[in-house]
Amino acid sequence: QVQLMESGGGLVQAGGSLRLSCAASGSISGINVMGWYRQAPGKEREWVASINGGQTTTYADSVKGRFTISRDNGKNTVILQMNSLNAEDTAVYYCNYRRLFEVYWGQGTQVTVSS
Repeated sequence: QVQLMESGGGLVQAGGSLRLSCAASGSISGINVMGWYRQAPGKEREWVASINGGQTTTYADSVKGRFTISRDNGKNTVILQMNSLNAEDTAVYYCNYRRLFEVYWGQGTQVTVSS
């Protein structure tokens, strides 16, 4: 089992920045990918960004150039730096850990961008 604990959400004005953090604990081993998803009210959960153990990153088009994902393998932590936020970024953000056929989710952290 893997446990994920997110932090860093909150309320920010449009154009501002927020930094989300996710710490993984438990049975951390093997090849894995960590990432972030988000779910806005009335919408399906969508993928935001991912990073593997080799630091290869991928981003959804909607956040490319504004968000940066990074990870500290020694601390089993993944960070999402979000800049130039707009109202469309308002959502609950979920940390995600994938390993072979296993998928784990954090409890989510609310990000609200006021216009």
